[in-house]
Amino acid sequence: MSIVPTTDQSVREAYSRDASGLELVPEMVARPESAAEAVALIAEAISAGTPITTAGGQTSLTGASITDRGMLLSLRAMSKMVDLDVSARTVRVEPGGFVGDMKRAVAEHGLLFPPDVTSENEATIGGAIACNASGARSLRYGPTRRWVRSLTVALATGEVVELQRPRLEKNTAGYGPIHDPVDWFIGSEGTLGVVLEAVFDLLPLPEQVTGLGVPFATEADALRFVREARRHGVVHPRCLEYLDQFALDIVRQQEGGEAWRGSAFVYTEQEHQGDDDAHLDAWLELAEASNASVDDIVVFDSDAAIRGARDLRHAVPATTNERGSRFIAHGGRRVATDWAVPLDLLPQALISAREIAAKHDLPMPVTFGHAGNGHPHQDFVATDAPMLARVEAAVEETLHLVLGMGGTVAAEHGIGKLKKKWLPLQLSPMQLAAMSALKHTLDPAGLLAPGNVIS
Repeated sequence: MSIVPTTDQSVREAYSRDASGLELVPEMVARPESAAEAVALIAEAISAGTPITTAGGQTSLTGASITDRGMLLSLRAMSKMVDLDVSARTVRVEPGGFVGDMKRAVAEHGLLFPPDVTSENEATIGGAIACNASGARSLRYGPTRRWVRSLTVALATGEVVELQRPRLEKNTAGYGPIHDPVDWFIGSEGTLGVVLEAVFDLLPLPEQVTGLGVPFATEADALRFVREARRHGVVHPRCLEYLDQFALDIVRQQEGGEAWRGSAFVYTEQEHQGDDDAHLDAWLELAEASNASVDDIVVFDSDAAIRGARDLRHAVPATTNERGSRFIAHGGRRVATDWAVPLDLLPQALISAREIAAKHDLPMPVTFGHAGNGHPHQDFVATDAPMLARVEAAVEETLHLVLGMGGTVAAEHGIGKLKKKWLPLQLSPMQLAAMSALKHTLDPAGLLAPGNVIS
């Protein structure tokens, strides 16, 4: 029996919001429970000329997982871990499972899924692939793309393709960008195909991980510590997360957060063997040289303690998102920046971004995130539509500055609908034309994820 999309108003409204603050009510919602059902729904929609927007946990910050055109295809029910090969260190999964559930499942077998999406307990595997999600540990392990071995994808042509990473060391057959079609779909935000299944590479779990919270009196000292940690050669951080005074104010409102001292703060983790704590001496030496408040350094020396530290750090965007949601009815919302610059230019970029915010008569943003990659987040809360316009004007001016530094407008959240207007600031007409050509080849009628990434 084929599954039929629903037009029930309450169901449609239940799928009308994501973490972006936008609201778009789809014309219909379909919730397949298997790849066969999903393929049948896609084929029927394509035949009828009905647009299809794929959704998972709907944690998108860019409006990528909501639509007011055609069918919202929710893949949440397709959540099985199909196969775990412990010896080969691979896992085959459906797209609707939560990233956190997969991580915990493979950890029971001594294996690590390296990407650590911030909202991993609400974000789905398909969503992580769709925006090439990363997180704090991308400092060491890179984003989702690096760990995808193969994909099964339903195309808008009605075809289902299985794509494997090439294992060649040398290849000159054709243009370089077409060598690995797996990469076409990672980060494409549903515009080129619908992921039905993925195989990920895994690593052995590290024997031991220690976390450190290092407080500073100034942002300049904290960012110098971050830069030196990248260059040190003895310490080997797998994340370097920065929190400014406003982010720390949020952390200190949480249980256990009172221990996070200073006016600026860096959280880091290092993997090591057993009880060997020689790395701690190296970190202490580096902290002292960077003017850290060494007497207030916090050590997280167990899995539970590290989970608690990460929960405190993740409380920052959760809190700004909750604050922004109060003003949606007034035309406001949270605006989360996603720009990145080369690491050495991060201190000046943050100074200039705050100057731009002040020029637009805005409160200072909450600044936090992946400083080790030159990738902070600045969260603004616009209380109404006029303030939202000023925030977006300030962000656009900041993006011009960032691009002049060799940066990017979007480092991990994707483009979606909200940031599409800024993509031409970064990509040349030649690059945009190449994207359009690929889109037209794989989705000639333009029915997949309309409004996302590309017009």
